[in-house]
Amino acid sequence: MPPAAIAVVRVSGPRARDALKALAGRLPEARRASLAELTDADGAPLDRALVLWFPGPATATGEDLAELHLHGGRAVVAAVEEALAALPRLRRAEAGEFTRRAFLNGRIDLAEAEGLADLLAAETESQRVQALGHASGHVSRAVAGWQERLLALMAGVEAELNFADEGDVEIGETVAQRAVAGMALLADALGEWLARPAAEVIADGLSVVIAGPPNAGKSTLINALAKRELAIVSPVAGTTRDVIETALALDGIAMRFSDTAGLRAESGDAIEAIGIDRAKAAVEVADILLWLGPPREAPAHPRTILIAAQADRWRGDAAAEAEAARCDLILSAATGEGMDRLHHMIVEMARTLLPREGEAALRRRQRDALAEAKDWLAIEAGAREAGDLILIAERLRLASSALDRITGRAGVEDMLDALFGRFCIGK
Repeated sequence: MPPAAIAVVRVSGPRARDALKALAGRLPEARRASLAELTDADGAPLDRALVLWFPGPATATGEDLAELHLHGGRAVVAAVEEALAALPRLRRAEAGEFTRRAFLNGRIDLAEAEGLADLLAAETESQRVQALGHASGHVSRAVAGWQERLLALMAGVEAELNFADEGDVEIGETVAQRAVAGMALLADALGEWLARPAAEVIADGLSVVIAGPPNAGKSTLINALAKRELAIVSPVAGTTRDVIETALALDGIAMRFSDTAGLRAESGDAIEAIGIDRAKAAVEVADILLWLGPPREAPAHPRTILIAAQADRWRGDAAAEAEAARCDLILSAATGEGMDRLHHMIVEMARTLLPREGEAALRRRQRDALAEAKDWLAIEAGAREAGDLILIAERLRLASSALDRITGRAGVEDMLDALFGRFCIGK
């Protein structure tokens, strides 16, 4: 939004040519930046700007498109928008309308549009990398490959149904066996994608929960990680009554750190008891658990870092030293001891939960469609339909339809408004 060094005003559609000629007085050479004096309908100067003309359909939206690269002051932009609004059959774009037009005109598919929306919202490096992969067609190319394999299977089945000798049962059974085997291989390929981490993990951030008994140093640790006084620190047991959450990015990975109430068997305080229940619930859904307490009391969790906290307090205590030796890390949030190592351990553990380099993570909508396609491709050994070409053909058709929903080739009208409404005006 203005003010800025440069503001780009885009006009798309059948009136783009006339709009550019009206303001610049001419139509510049296609796809080459040109300096022009912009004026309104009365000839009053608006700005000295770079103008570009892109004739359709080889444009971002698939339509004729003009761009005005203006000086980015609010008054300049407002004056140019007012001059454009005065032209016949021109209106201000709605949020996401340019991208929606690109989708409707076949310039991008739905998966690429979703990637572009995620790219605009990306705040961390991992979010940027994943969104860029989607916007560049990583998922779309995978779907195209699966559809090609489905098409080959469908062609074999349809050919047998339409042209084979009805009395030649042996050939029909062979075609069915080949089709079922091909479906199983494709189902395995889809299963590999479904086994990857979900895109929401990257977008929303991994959940890192700090838990332990009262006065274990949990609040001091989250304050040290956040580098601000997020939680109240007190020697009084039960000071933290609720889950306190803060969003942080470590090495470009989005995370949500949660400080929780101290866990203990009993509490005479009803409010503290509620806090303990919430702490236990947070531990159960955590992606990574930081346990600041005796290792033997740590909750069962697949990704736990056992921390001997408050090292500045117990140094020299033989019993405490022995207990600390059983932990993964010795730490003092107050002095900074062990903080760099904790940072490294969290990041390394987080990387195991993220897609590997070059892999794309799927959104929930995409995962649901992929899971449905996989289900249609899976036929149990010995099932009656494994030898029925008509049923096999129908399963292949339904699997193809499910994959189509990922790229938006079918059944997407109900989701378009929700998707493109995420974009800003002008995108």
